[in-house]
Amino acid sequence: MVGLPSPLNVHIKANHDFFLPSLSFFSIQSIVNIRNIELLNNPAKFDDDYHFRIKFEAIAPLAEDLDWRLIYVGSASSEEFDQELDNCSVGPIPAGVNAFDFLAPAPAHNLLPSVEPDEVLGVTVIIITASYREKEFVRVGYYVNTYYEEEELKENPPPVVQWDKLYRNVLIEKPKVTRFQNPWDSTQTNPFDNAQTSNGSGSGAGFEIPSGGSSEAFNAPLPPPVTKAAGGQGGLEVDQPMEVS
Repeated sequence: MVGLPSPLNVHIKANHDFFLPSLSFFSIQSIVNIRNIELLNNPAKFDDDYHFRIKFEAIAPLAEDLDWRLIYVGSASSEEFDQELDNCSVGPIPAGVNAFDFLAPAPAHNLLPSVEPDEVLGVTVIIITASYREKEFVRVGYYVNTYYEEEELKENPPPVVQWDKLYRNVLIEKPKVTRFQNPWDSTQTNPFDNAQTSNGSGSGAGFEIPSGGSSEAFNAPLPPPVTKAAGGQGGLEVDQPMEVS
């Protein structure tokens, strides 16, 4: 890997490691904290890529990379329909603030729990997770509304989903952040490792996804999703602790 000057914006694609000389992001008793997450193409067609720009601050350098994932929650009741849309590794991490671009494809139609219009249209959740040494330390969830833009299709949805006319809108200004303790580069044990904070299974367990795409649904708080990475343990919930764009 080649060292690059800081600050740096890096275009990231799936399953690749990247050298990033200065990144920053900080949380409760954390070395790293997210400062800002932008979704540069929002709203967008349902099948368009997600294009995030993530800014974070590290208050101390890290020996290893940070691992990022974007997950689409296909069902609130089961992990079976979670889709990992993309992942990337960023590092090594020095102290400081930086930003990188994270592109991820749209969910695959054939992996959704159903392609019936009543199941596809409406509100679901996407989750950005960040891990260090295979231990998740932060999770950011957003509501996503899937809808038709044309009035005729809104009023009379066709019996077969018209994917090319389907849109999505991520409520990017209303994140729900759950943080987890992490020993980082020390050998210190995690004091929250045995703390149970959620019941159920699946990334959507423990909360209800509101039906339809109303502003009331979007204004509802987003409860913390549960993923395998954290095992539903040790979460410190924080509502909107960061700037968003």
